[in-house]
This record gives sequence, structure tokens and C-alpha cells, in this order.
Amino acid sequence: MTALRALGPGFDPAVVAAIDGKLSAIRETERVDVLFAVESGSRAWGFPSPDSDYDCRFIYVRRRDDYLALVAPRDVIELPIDTVFDVNGWDLAKALRLLIKGNAVVIEWLTSPFVYTGDAAFRDETLALARRTVRPPAVARHYLHLGERQRRTYFADVHAMPLKKIFYVLRAAIALRWLRLHPGEPVAPMHFPTLIAQSEIPPDVAALVDDLLARKAVTSELGDGPLPAAIGRLVDEEFAVARELWLDEPWRPDPATVAAADDLFRRWVTR
Repeated sequence: MTALRALGPGFDPAVVAAIDGKLSAIRETERVDVLFAVESGSRAWGFPSPDSDYDCRFIYVRRRDDYLALVAPRDVIELPIDTVFDVNGWDLAKALRLLIKGNAVVIEWLTSPFVYTGDAAFRDETLALARRTVRPPAVARHYLHLGERQRRTYFADVHAMPLKKIFYVLRAAIALRWLRLHPGEPVAPMHFPTLIAQSEIPPDVAALVDDLLARKAVTSELGDGPLPAAIGRLVDEEFAVARELWLDEPWRPDPATVAAADDLFRRWVTR
């Protein structure tokens, strides 16, 4: 097994040690194997603030007999949310079911630049499964529904909105743009600056994003302000194009996809 560990220079060693301790306790108390644990949220997306909290997400597998029990254990493990960090994870079966349906959250975990612990073979096999079997329309619908929900929540008043929330809506819109510009590829970059760089963003939007990123990196609160018109226009255009391109293409995992996911699941349960 090749163990993974990759954390950023801005990670607080005391917080990392606390998260490591939580993961070790989960292994013992829940009797599970943590296959992959990463940082998700603004740090992994590439737009943290100085006081951003830590969002550890993990995929775990139980013992084989646990999956044969009449009363199945819960398929999530959630620890109480701390003011500094949030640790929770999904059972491998849940993660794979969501992955083959196009749930981009699992794909983002697999491509996070920051890994607390993980098995390289598991990450590589699962990411290969995603690239081989997941259809871009399914991933696009995930980002479209997510983005439109966030737009309704955060852009209700475009004259006075929390400026840091722009990133959450814009990330979904740019992911849709990336999928459109990279036909057949379902795995968009999780890292927001990389996503921007690969998506042929108009210069006026790129300049606005660079300014917001620079300001967010040095202040805990960007405050409220008007939504920049160029960003609002790009978001609306990408959502409109996505509705035309993707919503009329329903898709469910075919038997071959389900069989491939089953095979991966069985191998990691019985290894």
C-alpha cells in the first residue's frame, strides 16, 4: 500500500494533529478502515480566508460481516461540528452509489489537493472508475442544481450581498463551462484557480475574480456589496446553456457501470 499525505503550508499543525486523532478514534470506535480522508471546502477549492475552518471528508469501509448484518449500520459517520474543524465521512457503498450517478462531491474528494491520509491504489482505482463510467451530463446536472440553489440563496439582492458567497455560485457555473469546453470528460478540476485557468474566462471576469481572490486571502470578511455585473451575466449565461445542453439528457447507470462499481466495492471490502 502506498500511503498518501499532502497538506498545504498554511495548515495549522495543531488542527491537523486534532483531525488525525479524530480519524484514529473513528477507526477504533467504529471498527472501520479509513480509505481516503481529504480537505474539502474553501481551502481545497483554492479560495480560503485567513480564518477558514477545516472540512475533513473521508470514505471508509466496514468489516465484511457488518455488510451481512440484518440491521445495517448507518452509511455516514458524523462528528459534532467544532468551531475550527468539521469531520465526517461516507461508507464506501454510499460513495460509490452516488459516484456512478454523477455526484460531483465524491469526484471532488478524489481530486482534492490536500490529503490527510489515504491509499493511493484506492484513489487511483476509484478515480479511474469515475472517468470510465460517469457521464458528463450527470455531473453537469449536479452542478446546475447546486449552482441554481446557491444563486437563489445568495444572489437574492444583487445590490447588497455577501461578496464571499460569489465564489460558491461562480464555482458551479465555471464547472459547467469547463464540462462544456472539455467534451466527454466528467472530472472537472476541484481547485478553483485551475478551473478558471482552463475555462477560457472573459478578461473582465478574470480580473474581477483575481481581485476578489486576493482580497479574500487577506481578510476574514469581504463584507457586503453589489454583485459585479460581468460575473452575474456569466453565471446566468452558463446556467441557461447548461439547462439546454444537459437537462434533456436523462441518464441512469447502466448494468456494466453498476457491475464495475460492485467489483471495486467487493475488492476493498474483502482485501
